[in-house]
Amino acid sequence: MSGLWNTIVRPIMFALDAERAHELGMRSLRSGFASPFYSDEVFPELETEVFGLRFKDPLGIAAGFDKNGTVVEQLASLGFGFVEVGTVTLKPQPGNERPRMFRLPADKALINRLGFNNDGAEAVAERLAKIKRACVVGVNIGKNRDVAIADAVENYIRTFDIVRPVADYVTVNISSPNTPNLRELQKGESLDELLSALTGRNADKTRKPLLVKIAPDLNDAEIDAVVEKCMEYGIDGIIATNTTISRKGLKTTDVEAIGAGGLSGRPLTNLSTEVVRRIFEFSDGKLPVVGVGGIFDGNDAFEKIEAGASLVQAYTGFVYGGPTFAADVCSGLAKRIRDSGLRTIHDAVGSGLSTR
Repeated sequence: MSGLWNTIVRPIMFALDAERAHELGMRSLRSGFASPFYSDEVFPELETEVFGLRFKDPLGIAAGFDKNGTVVEQLASLGFGFVEVGTVTLKPQPGNERPRMFRLPADKALINRLGFNNDGAEAVAERLAKIKRACVVGVNIGKNRDVAIADAVENYIRTFDIVRPVADYVTVNISSPNTPNLRELQKGESLDELLSALTGRNADKTRKPLLVKIAPDLNDAEIDAVVEKCMEYGIDGIIATNTTISRKGLKTTDVEAIGAGGLSGRPLTNLSTEVVRRIFEFSDGKLPVVGVGGIFDGNDAFEKIEAGASLVQAYTGFVYGGPTFAADVCSGLAKRIRDSGLRTIHDAVGSGLSTR
């Protein structure tokens, strides 16, 4: 099946504008065209429990792919252990002007400046309330573009209140480079105020695991400060990382012509893994980490887990790898665990660090 994707389908899809190809892929998933690629293979060594939730495997689809929760069931059928919907904002918004998504095949990368285009929290919540759940479903929330940073907390809280009843966990996105000044929320008093408000709102019998997604462009001191605040407020985990604004070391020669946007894919692999390692070591393994960035196969996933990730997510790897991606990654990851003499995925978390 992967041969069909590589020789026929991907060349056709890659001949289209990147966002148009994504929309076509989403329609194909909704219509059932991907059903020949569905996988029911079970890997017992990949089953895990993180922040109180059971995952059939540790591979999730990162936020940004299924922004509006329209193909959750289909993604689960392809082999993903969890789906993170969003980023969702309080009010619907169209995002930035097109073109706003670009492929860099020479680098196995993408650049996007989508800008949180989504149907809005109420529409997404209503949709998620109706679906059958074959996997864990998270909802990633962000700030509306027209809301000032000074008013961001209220915007997040209202969105959180709407999506929490239909989410298995909620991720607070404060790291997208495509909403002006959003990354300022990762720092100092702004982060303190936001986490205080959200955890206060979440402190009742309907509490859901709350995660924070950070940028790969923070320095070590900034990472440590975020981790310290997350632990202080009882945040359940950190997603490391979002896309990078760096263009360092790319093979693509005309990348500057693309303009602004977040870079994802292979160039992010080592950068995000180092952030995972930093978080794990600084928290002494007490704060679960979801590793994201440059995962294309089971080996990439295993390296993130060795560095301290309890779960992993992918987006760009799925775009390049096609509908067998999740099954291929899980198969490769299970093999790495067995070959390493480990019993479960839990045993592999942080196993590559000298201090473990």
